[in-house]
Amino acid sequence: MMKTLIVVDMQKDFIDGSLGTKEAVAIVPNVKKKIEECRKEGAQIIFTRDTHQKNYLETQEGRNLPVEHCIEGTDGWQIAKELEVGPEDLVINKGSFGFDWSKAVAENSDYIRGDEIELVGLCTDICVISNALGIKTVYPERPISVDASCCAGVTPKSHDNALEAMKMCQIKIV
Repeated sequence: MMKTLIVVDMQKDFIDGSLGTKEAVAIVPNVKKKIEECRKEGAQIIFTRDTHQKNYLETQEGRNLPVEHCIEGTDGWQIAKELEVGPEDLVINKGSFGFDWSKAVAENSDYIRGDEIELVGLCTDICVISNALGIKTVYPERPISVDASCCAGVTPKSHDNALEAMKMCQIKIV
């Protein structure tokens, strides 16, 4: 059984940049270890990268969250160096919380190759939950899980709330 690991938005701005938290910093070693383990198992690794433009503050998201972050090409937009994106890894730039997984899969059925899918990353309560639910919609019969030790939310409480919500949607929390 092949696995796909989706590493959500493990970018500098979410770790120790403009929207960073101590919880986000604390999960980096866990995420690194998870990626290394999955590579040894031959898993497909997909990184998502929150991607905004210089007009971010003029967008709906920017008006609701008026903190510039993950502006394309900046240091804060980069995936954490410790995580070592490999040449065989897929990197998806996404302009909002989620990604249109259904469109991507419709255009290329091999987009997500794993028989089981695991998500890790930031922020549990925004982008991880959005992507997990989007993937669950596309693959209702595939086992989908989230490793809570490799995720952090905006706050510890919102992290826990997101995990509970995903559990209710039949996403396994490990």
